[in-house]
Amino acid sequence: MKLTIQLFAGIAERLGTSLLEYEYPGTDPTPAQLKENLSVAHPEAAALIRVSFLAVNQQYAPADIIIKAQDEIALIPPVSGGDGTDSTDHEHESSYPEHRTDDGLFLITQSPLSVEATTALVITANHGAALTFVGTTREMTGEQRTVYLEYEAYVPMALSQMATIGSEISERWPGVRCAISHRIGKVDVAEISVVIAVSSPHRNDCYDASRYAIERLKQTVPIWKKEIWEDGSEWKGHQLGPWNPMDN
Repeated sequence: MKLTIQLFAGIAERLGTSLLEYEYPGTDPTPAQLKENLSVAHPEAAALIRVSFLAVNQQYAPADIIIKAQDEIALIPPVSGGDGTDSTDHEHESSYPEHRTDDGLFLITQSPLSVEATTALVITANHGAALTFVGTTREMTGEQRTVYLEYEAYVPMALSQMATIGSEISERWPGVRCAISHRIGKVDVAEISVVIAVSSPHRNDCYDASRYAIERLKQTVPIWKKEIWEDGSEWKGHQLGPWNPMDN
């Protein structure tokens, strides 16, 4: 059974490709079976494959579903995650200079981000509070100096997951509006990588929804961050314990 698997971040670097053509020795594998076979076939990336999740048709896949040959398959390492040493150009960025959801609220772009433009998406006449979170590239982490960051995204799934965060916020805090913009590609020190704007009738919901949005973004949205130093580089992964994007 021939499968085409999209690869990202540290896994793509370890295997030297962003698109893997893989002949599965059988039919109708589950994600768990496919991951185990890939781990055996590629021992140089086995540890990272085993902590990754499979996405099937741009959704995180339970371990026991059946994969079909026509499915869109991607191997998702821990978001903002993986590990690697050499910078590689991936078609995933260059294919998507700017993409936005149909409602305009969620954006992934290679261009510099506008705090004002993202915030304007959530300002309405009936909301008395708006809050904007801005994430920028930090130069020093302890004794380690970051020269710049590189972001990579599985763009269509990332937009879908960002929209899901917006829906989750609407369910938890009825009436709250959320917009998220994320940059990919090279982001220099002090430049903006992410803008999250929320608005609501009252300020308490704004604070809670903003924190929820950034934490869910780090947990579920397939965007990866690579720190570039003067003497090397590293993909930075999920750092809050075992990664499970399907946890709520």
